[in-house]
Amino acid sequence: MEARLKIDRICESAGEKKAEHIVIMEMKGKSSFCDTFVIMSAPSAVRVKAIVDCIEKNLKEEGIYPKHKEGYKEALWVLLDYGDILVHVFHEDTRKFYQLERLWGDAPKRAF
Repeated sequence: MEARLKIDRICESAGEKKAEHIVIMEMKGKSSFCDTFVIMSAPSAVRVKAIVDCIEKNLKEEGIYPKHKEGYKEALWVLLDYGDILVHVFHEDTRKFYQLERLWGDAPKRAF
């Protein structure tokens, strides 16, 4: 699946479970490990897990599986590694603490 379609599917899936403040950051030339960050948050660990589960389920239906998943048990910051795309699903307090958008502030970004 083309990267842009994969990003759209990730964002649509997250939206199904009411992910908040979805931001897409273009990391080409900024990062050696991926081309795109998709960052989102939720007000509770339960919702973080629901968002992650929905993204995984919907992409699995397309034959797309994460290469790695980290942080699911704690559900404060779950990382889904889809190779060229890294999905960051944060608990809202954790997102405020790490401020990835500020850390990578020179990367082009857009809201979904």
